[in-house]
Amino acid sequence: MVPTPHCIDHLETQPAAWVIFLSSIALFSIFNNCMLILQWLYRTFIRPPKDLKTYGTWALVTGSTDGIGLAFAFKLAEKGLNLVLVSRNPSRLKQISGEIHARYPEVEVKILDLEFSSDLAVSRVNGELKEMIQGLDIGVLINNVGITYPGAMYFHEVGEDIWMNLIKVNVLGTSHVTRAVLRGMIRRGRGAIINIGSGAAIVVPSHPLYAIYAASKA
Repeated sequence: MVPTPHCIDHLETQPAAWVIFLSSIALFSIFNNCMLILQWLYRTFIRPPKDLKTYGTWALVTGSTDGIGLAFAFKLAEKGLNLVLVSRNPSRLKQISGEIHARYPEVEVKILDLEFSSDLAVSRVNGELKEMIQGLDIGVLINNVGITYPGAMYFHEVGEDIWMNLIKVNVLGTSHVTRAVLRGMIRRGRGAIINIGSGAAIVVPSHPLYAIYAASKA
């Protein structure tokens, strides 16, 4: 005779209502996880891509001349959106603008060289940038601009000039650009804002060598 597993013996001693309750929780958990997997499969492989022009005909990208920001600029141009590119490097801005025009002649590109760590950055955002986007149907904002430490440092080792510049760029710059664009999005009733964060912001339990940067990218 095959011995009955102890867990089965234990279940047989429990009230039927309790067993049904626990079984229901287990089935609900399985169903919920299956639905999450199905939703991921749908979003990743089945759902048609969204037409970004439903948000607006223009996109604004900060930190747009290298890395992630540059990739966004070209992808948005590929989708047919006109671009406002903001970066601190004027020569790279002109170069990237020319490359986008060459590849996507129908796309209009406006550029603004802006150093977000400058003391004049906020006034230039509220002045030059607002004037540049006045009347434009800005539907997508990519807040990509960001800086970090020159190397790994504990909090007490970070010079004040480093963390002040980091806050100016990662927090104040992003916030003021968002404010400059958001009013128009609210008025039109549409728009999408993407803030580029960092894995440093979710390191568990902390990221002691990049504490200020991690906080600014949370």
